[in-house]
Amino acid sequence: MSYELRAVIAGDDALRGVVRELPAAHSAPLGQGLSLLPVTNARLDAAGGDTTRPLGFRWLPAGFDARLVAWSAAGPVAFVEAEYFGGVGEQRAAVWAGGALVLGPLAVGEGERLPVGGSPISQALRRLGAVARDGGDEFSAVGLGRHRRSGRWIS
Repeated sequence: MSYELRAVIAGDDALRGVVRELPAAHSAPLGQGLSLLPVTNARLDAAGGDTTRPLGFRWLPAGFDARLVAWSAAGPVAFVEAEYFGGVGEQRAAVWAGGALVLGPLAVGEGERLPVGGSPISQALRRLGAVARDGGDEFSAVGLGRHRRSGRWIS
């Protein structure tokens, strides 16, 4: 079974402002007052043909990090990506707040152990205010396992 996630995550109010800026963008509610804006292949194509990927991300379009900096003036915003197949994979995350990069970029590659502080995505969610519950992590607490593909969040 595979899992793929490419998204901007922020507080509900902050992400509503982001969605107003992007044509045809849709957000999806997570738990704990957070929402997710999937970064789909269509959104990547709309970002242009530049194949440069900032900060070591595979799916963060060139120049999109500047938008994340601007959006973070309204509240912390994270860019997260994960790709797993059969329990093997990788993930990356970073958080911007107040116009600056405040966490990361964090990465765990294939075959690497998760850091003591949790996965990159869980650390980013924690920075956004998510709280782990019942022995789980922040990833589970906000419901990121509900869909296995980024595009499914808006369908």
